[in-house]
Amino acid sequence: FSLDGKRIVSGSSDKTVRIWDAESNQPLGEPLQGHQSSVSSVAFSPDGKRIVSGSIDKTVRIWDAESNQPLGEPLQGHQSYVWSVAFSPDGKRIVSGS
Repeated sequence: FSLDGKRIVSGSSDKTVRIWDAESNQPLGEPLQGHQSSVSSVAFSPDGKRIVSGSIDKTVRIWDAESNQPLGEPLQGHQSYVWSVAFSPDGKRIVSGS
């Protein structure tokens, strides 16, 4: 959930990330595409402006939650699947577990 509880973010085995309206249960915009394999973990930043996603493709991606566009290139370095991602409380850092 976003901090205000109005949006939900989900990751899927179809390689996409989706943002949903928590009240209407409808998708907001098009799916976020860029991962090469299943998306295993997603999280909103504390301010709700960014999304981080981790994937079985061994990458982490950061997205603009308003434009649904990727921010920069995929973060690489894990040697296996990324199972968990999160933002720090101040939103300045992300953590990933593999």
